Amino acid sequence: MSSLSGETAVHGTVVSRSCRVADVSYRAFLAEGDPPRIHWADPDGLELSGSGAAASVTASGADRFADVREWATALFADADHDGPAVARPRLLGGFAFHDDHEPAGTWTGFPAAQFVLPEYQLSSAGDETWLTVTRAGEDVDGGDVADALAEARETVEALPAMQPSGPRPGVESTTPTTGEAAWCEQVERALARIDAGELRKVVLATALRADLAGDVNPRDLLERLRQSYPSCFRFLVEPTGEAAFLGATPELLVTLDGDAVETTALAGSVGRGDTPEADAELAQRLRDSGKLRREQQLVTDAVADRLAAFGDVAVGDRSVRKLSNIQHLNTPITATVEDGAHVLDVAEALHPTPAVGGLPPAAALDVIRETESFDRGWYAAPVGWFDADGDGTFAVGLRSALAADRTVTMFAGNGIVADSDPAEEYEEVQLKYRPILDELE
Repeated sequence: MSSLSGETAVHGTVVSRSCRVADVSYRAFLAEGDPPRIHWADPDGLELSGSGAAASVTASGADRFADVREWATALFADADHDGPAVARPRLLGGFAFHDDHEPAGTWTGFPAAQFVLPEYQLSSAGDETWLTVTRAGEDVDGGDVADALAEARETVEALPAMQPSGPRPGVESTTPTTGEAAWCEQVERALARIDAGELRKVVLATALRADLAGDVNPRDLLERLRQSYPSCFRFLVEPTGEAAFLGATPELLVTLDGDAVETTALAGSVGRGDTPEADAELAQRLRDSGKLRREQQLVTDAVADRLAAFGDVAVGDRSVRKLSNIQHLNTPITATVEDGAHVLDVAEALHPTPAVGGLPPAAALDVIRETESFDRGWYAAPVGWFDADGDGTFAVGLRSALAADRTVTMFAGNGIVADSDPAEEYEEVQLKYRPILDELE
């Protein structure tokens, strides 16, 4: 069986050809292909897997969103695609939390922004699965791409439709970047700045390194997250094959479809109960907590204010969103935007939301830089996809981890406001490691 591979081109015409294929395990598809490997799945049923690069872009600095958009606009200017909308070529990737992030150390291979136009893309929605082959360059021929599609189809349809996710690797030990005493001290310093009027809220994050008994397969880990968190956005970004950033996040940053924008304000959390009665009691405690309601309202107001620059905004009713191990306050927010809006513009305006940064934004980012003892990398940053029309979806890279060999580093954070209790915040952060940790142990 031949192996899928890709070459990188940075400009020229984009030519894509698509065909419908039988259901295929995305893990088998990605294992067959060369890096970069990317997977995206949303709760509405869209799944995208990409391997190899027909074209790719990296960017850093304050203009990274605009630079990526400008590059993509030029790339797609004369694109030639013959398939249905679900199979259209997309750029998949994401951003680091900080715009000056350097791809070094643990985050080697992950620049401040990177997007890939996969040479081989598997896309599914509903009961249809499509294979798309894309080439980009000065002398790309549609006939050659069609021939490559026919060859790739033979390879793909020989792959299994289902694949066991394999045993969990087991956790030998865990090491926090910040212990409880140090965490509480950091929170106390943040509270002092809030009391002084410098801040209204800041999200402080930390990391937990798990050393494993065996090698971790990031694609198998993502499959286990799919089974446990089907209502979350799930993603995997593997730029070089050396490490993969993956997660199952409940937080939508933005979806743009034509002139319709959807996002959500997700903040405030409690655990799940062992019985329906205990679970309902915790949910009511979440609704009744003045501290958590204020924290969530700060996020709602800030997101709505930022969206107002793009069009008319509507704020929905607050509810409780229940996941397997945690419950959050959640408020849906929509907007109607003008023609020509690009999802990257909206994502830039929203990132970082107060749910992962703080208020005022500049002061909160200063505190985060001064306080946190680890590199956030792509944690809590936009990850997702967009197309030639500027439509797309980005989630916030939460409940996430960086996996390499026998090490998985998990990330979690909590919003600190005026009446936060450091010890309670520490306990809440531990809950946010569980989605990944449970699938390793």
